[in-house]
Amino acid sequence: MATGTHTEVKRLTPVLIVETIEPCLAFWEKVGFTKTMGVVDQGRLGFAILSRDGVEVMLQARYNLAHDLPGANAGPAIIYLDVVGLDAIESALGGEPLVHPRRLASYGADEIWVRDPSGNVVGFAERA
Repeated sequence: MATGTHTEVKRLTPVLIVETIEPCLAFWEKVGFTKTMGVVDQGRLGFAILSRDGVEVMLQARYNLAHDLPGANAGPAIIYLDVVGLDAIESALGGEPLVHPRRLASYGADEIWVRDPSGNVVGFAERA
């Protein structure tokens, strides 16, 4: 990174956008993943994190995404990166179009969401 400030990418987590989480949850459980966190929205599961062997997959229902990150208009996936040094990342991305301003998410991550030049939605997050 050209900013001269150290940053470290710690993890890349796919966020799969789905119509309904439950059928997808059953699929991932078949291959050994376990739901470690879920968010109920409108009386049903709107978001879930699944883990296995230190690997995570996030599932987000399309209706949940519509109000969680308005304007994201995501395709089949969103890229989510856990980092150390979010301030430097935010500074380096200063000219990129924001999908959502910097926020402290309900699950404790300090996040910024941007759109890359090809239109992909990319989230960078730092956890306390």
